[in-house]
Amino acid sequence: MKEQELLAQALELGFANAALIDTGDLIFVPAFRPLCQENLCGKYGVNYACPPDCGTVEEMRQSVLRWPRALVMQSMWDIEDPMDEAQTKPAKGRHNKLTRQLIDRAGAPGLMIGASGCSLCTPCALAEGLPCRFPDLRYSCMSAYCIFVKELAGLCGMEYDCGPGVVAFFSMYCFDNR
Repeated sequence: MKEQELLAQALELGFANAALIDTGDLIFVPAFRPLCQENLCGKYGVNYACPPDCGTVEEMRQSVLRWPRALVMQSMWDIEDPMDEAQTKPAKGRHNKLTRQLIDRAGAPGLMIGASGCSLCTPCALAEGLPCRFPDLRYSCMSAYCIFVKELAGLCGMEYDCGPGVVAFFSMYCFDNR
């Protein structure tokens, strides 16, 4: 699928915004990794897609940069309290489902970076001491990659802070257009 078709597909699926970028323009901030250790999402050490099991900061960075292009997708949700997991969790799940649908439509290899850590299995097989059930579908979040999402939004001409009562989520599909 051509890049402009990918962009159109993202908007057709319901994303509020979408933009194409070179992965080389992404800003990675290794100092973000310790934030994952605070475990605010509850996935640190119990999900293959999250630190410390997803890979080192440099391994994650290299897994993105192996793909020269990325489609960045943004969805916006009416959520009063961004810390209210009862509201944010279903919204992130819907966002990630749309991202997967777009990648499936694209029909080309690539890397999905989600709005949150992988939630394909509940609980993750890691918590049960088993290998990942879906290694080809597993996705990590922007934080695990140490991607500076606020800068990413600016690079794409998107708002990061959408104002009171509106929360934006971001994901990426990294691919090779050659």
